[in-house]
Amino acid sequence: MANELSNLSPRPGERRPRTRVGRVEGAGKGKTAGRGTKGAQARSGYKSKAGFEGGQMPLHRRLPKFGFKNPFSKDFETINIERLAALDAGTVVTAELLKERGLISRIGKHGVKILGRGELGVALHVRVSKLTRSAAEKIVAAGGSTEGDVPGA
Repeated sequence: MANELSNLSPRPGERRPRTRVGRVEGAGKGKTAGRGTKGAQARSGYKSKAGFEGGQMPLHRRLPKFGFKNPFSKDFETINIERLAALDAGTVVTAELLKERGLISRIGKHGVKILGRGELGVALHVRVSKLTRSAAEKIVAAGGSTEGDVPGA
């Protein structure tokens, strides 16, 4: 007899018949059907909570907690003014332009903030969410203008 798909069968002992629980005591899984006695798990409709460890202190409560997440923090992508010197004079600088030119990798949830490190030799019109006071002063000193939130201005 050839080994053909039509003649294949499982090897002896490979398959085991399904255990039928709750079908007479002599079968070994009668009465309580292998669920033990009483308690929530013996009842129908039992569901345990995710992470429940049988009353033992769950892992997420055994591990130490650390850190602090400020609920009032703002998410700005920052860029120093020296990086803006690469732009042409008279350019209107926006968050979208900075991302398009590759000067920033992303636009933060609350926008872009320009910091005052470095020098600026070209006149630019800067329209971003936030600027530091020193950055705003350097932009204006170079002959440009600013639109955005400047602290103490």
